Amino acid sequence: MLGPLGPVIGRYPSSDGGRLGGVINRNRKCRDVVFLVVFIAFWVAMIVNSSFGFNQGNPLRLTYGLDYKGNLCGDKHADPDLRALELRYWVNPNQVYESGLKNSQFKLADARSICLLDCPIPAEDSLNWVCDYPDGDIHLNVEEWIDRNYDYYEFLTPEMRNSSLQLEGPCYPVIYPSVNVFWSCQFIARPSNMSLRHWQQMGGVNINEGFEIDKSIHKTINSRSAALKVEEPIRYMADIGKSWPVLIVCGGILPLFLSVIWLLLIRHFVSGMPWITVVLFNILVVSVTMLFYLKAGWIGNDAVTPIIGEHDHYIHIYGRELTHMRLAAILMTVVMVISVLASIAIIRRILMATSVLKAMPKRSLNKMYFSMFHFGLWVLLTSVHTSDDCLNMFQVAAKVIGEVQALMIFPVIPYTILAIFYMFWLAAAFYLFSSGEVRQNTCDINCCAYDLGSKRVSCERCCGYSIHYTPHIGVAILFHLFGGYWVTHFFVACSSTVIAGSVASYYWARGDVSPEIPFLPVFASMKRLGRYSLGSVALGSLVLSFVESIRFILESIRRKLKVSYTAPENWFGKIVYHSSKCCLKFVEWTIRSVNRNAYIMIAITGKSFFKSSAIATELIMNNILRIGKVNVIGDVILSLGKLCVSLSSVLFGFLMLDAHKYKSAHNKISSPLFPVLACWVLGYVVATLFFGVVEMSIDTIILSFCQDAEEHQGTAQYAPPLLIETLNDENETHRLTQ
Repeated sequence: MLGPLGPVIGRYPSSDGGRLGGVINRNRKCRDVVFLVVFIAFWVAMIVNSSFGFNQGNPLRLTYGLDYKGNLCGDKHADPDLRALELRYWVNPNQVYESGLKNSQFKLADARSICLLDCPIPAEDSLNWVCDYPDGDIHLNVEEWIDRNYDYYEFLTPEMRNSSLQLEGPCYPVIYPSVNVFWSCQFIARPSNMSLRHWQQMGGVNINEGFEIDKSIHKTINSRSAALKVEEPIRYMADIGKSWPVLIVCGGILPLFLSVIWLLLIRHFVSGMPWITVVLFNILVVSVTMLFYLKAGWIGNDAVTPIIGEHDHYIHIYGRELTHMRLAAILMTVVMVISVLASIAIIRRILMATSVLKAMPKRSLNKMYFSMFHFGLWVLLTSVHTSDDCLNMFQVAAKVIGEVQALMIFPVIPYTILAIFYMFWLAAAFYLFSSGEVRQNTCDINCCAYDLGSKRVSCERCCGYSIHYTPHIGVAILFHLFGGYWVTHFFVACSSTVIAGSVASYYWARGDVSPEIPFLPVFASMKRLGRYSLGSVALGSLVLSFVESIRFILESIRRKLKVSYTAPENWFGKIVYHSSKCCLKFVEWTIRSVNRNAYIMIAITGKSFFKSSAIATELIMNNILRIGKVNVIGDVILSLGKLCVSLSSVLFGFLMLDAHKYKSAHNKISSPLFPVLACWVLGYVVATLFFGVVEMSIDTIILSFCQDAEEHQGTAQYAPPLLIETLNDENETHRLTQ
């Protein structure tokens, strides 16, 4: 053993008969200062990185396209003013057709496009025209041009009319109907026979027909993000930006309310919480799965559609978003089946009320080798007797929360800090994702068009414009994502450490909250954290963030390799392939578990991160038979509670996004998938902050009990009777060690 830690508050004598002043309040100094400096420097780098995004980015690029002049549709600062013209329309159907041919040198990005108010449709008894922005001899302003449905063909000179019949502008015929698909006019590969006949009678050039004209635009709209080369289109970021009210309500306010309700129920209704949590979890899983089915089009007629606004019902256009939604629905189906079957088994065993061999403590050794989900599920299915011990631990934690009532309010502080941080972090993310330089493409194609300013057909600099992303933009985005991840873990760790310090004070004072425990112990714990241990918390959160980021990167590489190179054929390759996945998950879970216990010992002892980790690990290994039976079950119940809060955020997020506001006009989202996933993540973070009160209370009490027993020759002197009854069962320990 590393030596006695002693009582934290020094009213009571120690095992050697001396009087201790308390480890919490004495012999402390700043630890891991270097990593605190690194964390501060990282914050400065994040500010610089975000400044780059604010200078170079424009969130409108996440939604709207560019015209042939390089203007962003909907930009009021463009020339001409495009503030109301948000739809990109390709005026030359032959260029669109050619860009859809295999091995064609013509790219849709070089096809002539302008910004319109709505998508043109062919006339039933005549020929409609869409003309270029008015300029030169066309004495119309933009408003008049819009009022004329973009048609000033009657004002053209014979030379202009002749070039228009050659599909060189300035006016172009409307032959194909089109619909608004994510703010680009998607051609429907069914030309209007009447418009085509009028065009031919006027002597116009041949209009190419075929599905290529449809596929070309559809492929471009569903193309990958050029910044990160990921599967999801970059407009998913725009969806999150448009649904910011949903994120505030369902990702911030709702989980805050539900978490507080859960803490109150734990405080006053401990015995019924496992039942309520399990039942509510299954109801929410089934409900959320059905909503995924609804948006995937497998139930009802409310499938995700890329079309914005009203359109003919015979037009059916589906994008990558529907595929992603169906994949998410399949994943939720698997989760639902596992959850329901596990719950049925749990309820059946409880109702049977049969005696079950108390094998849980011995099997708790496996906690070091299984992931949290698989191990918790295995324990719940094989052991029911330990639920009483788990309830006892919840009762002890509830008593602590009831006595140190500031613990109920404290999570609001890190919640508020994270809420402010997320607002700035998301704003910077939108600008970083939309950063890049608008450049004219280099092309060697026939893109000649009539220039109203020079009054002639020009073939110079007629290539289109694109947003070019450099590799450093992708690095900046990854840096920003990692920064958000690290900061989140940092504040969660700070919250956990403060809670652990408060609960430890209560334990070592034998529950005597007055006058021996300092007034407002939560704020005393916050003071100790800020003065001595911020560096240790920064180090712990960095280690966890780094390991999880590495696992995410390796998993992404593995998925990409799996597409181009199938899994190994030989048995050795398969073993390495699958064992590597298990090892990565094991390392992540181990680091997460060690970190949590390390924060507790940091709060108690004030030691450095690695020293505290060693102390906590030794305590756990020396007392594994005592604590395993309650710690795992409690973790599973608390994890289910967090999932209940986050699933509630997803459920209400779906309901809010189903409003007409998010299905039409400017707030139309491409898919509810990413907004509800964001609600899920935010809800889980908020739940982690508040559920951490109970979670860290239980873990702190357990580790304090173990240290108390180590210090007093195996018999805890400071533990309350209920805790001794739960963790100090000598008969059971003797039986299990036989």
